[in-house]
Amino acid sequence: MSEPAIENQSTIMNKTTHPLLQSWKNFFRKLSKNKAALVGGFLILFFIVVALIGPYFTPYQPDTTDVVNKLQPPTADHWFGTDHHGRDIFSRIIHGMSITLYVGFFSVILGATAGVVLGIIAGYYGGRIDAFIMRCMDVLLAFPGILLALAIVSVLGGSLQNVIIAVAVFSIPVFARIVRGSTLETRKLEYIDAIKALGASDFRIIFKHILPNVSSPIIVQATLNIATAVLTASGLSFLGLGAQPPTPEWGAMLADGRNYLYNAPHVAFFPGVMIVFVVLAFNILGDGLRDALDPKMKD
Repeated sequence: MSEPAIENQSTIMNKTTHPLLQSWKNFFRKLSKNKAALVGGFLILFFIVVALIGPYFTPYQPDTTDVVNKLQPPTADHWFGTDHHGRDIFSRIIHGMSITLYVGFFSVILGATAGVVLGIIAGYYGGRIDAFIMRCMDVLLAFPGILLALAIVSVLGGSLQNVIIAVAVFSIPVFARIVRGSTLETRKLEYIDAIKALGASDFRIIFKHILPNVSSPIIVQATLNIATAVLTASGLSFLGLGAQPPTPEWGAMLADGRNYLYNAPHVAFFPGVMIVFVVLAFNILGDGLRDALDPKMKD
């Protein structure tokens, strides 16, 4: 056999032998074309690294007070200035980054897990189960997200853990409706009927064959929901229903700074800017993931 024929055969085998690898290559190729999504991804990676190792390198402890130097503007000693208690704002923002990302990721993980399970069960079994689950989701969707979270935290009490629960609860119906719609399409495919005919259990069909096929919209929605979770958690803390003092949470820091907008605007400016950057990074990454994972998008 000639060398060109061997090369062509090996190329064909590589393309057909590794379909998963090929799909990931196509995904990263599409994602790399979206420059905004790459910027968002690098920003999120940077925020995660700072949240993990940043607190070990801050020049001051987040709760260290210095009444003599309170409300100082940014200087070489205090890069972001000091607040009304003389605490270093830069150190508090670095420590607060881990809190913000923890609330965003963990609340979305909880909400997505519950929503995905409910959505797959509703879409796969249909009938009365589907009707009951989706009517419950409609009740939750009838309330604006921030209002529902506010009501839940008001009942449970103001704390970081209760904020996570509240954000997770109002995230459930969004994931449930998306996954239900994708499941309704997937369960009609011929290979699902073939697997049923071979005697596969519902559990195996749902989690081995249906769930991987509906994972793309889940990933996109989870990325976008993290931005919403960060914004909601900061809003609740701003209202005094989230993280309690002296926790260096950005929403609480923003609430402290509103009383000094005229004589010391830096107290509110820097935590507000950080909230904007984190939310923007997750939003533009989510848009890029949606374009890269959408099979209808052309190369």
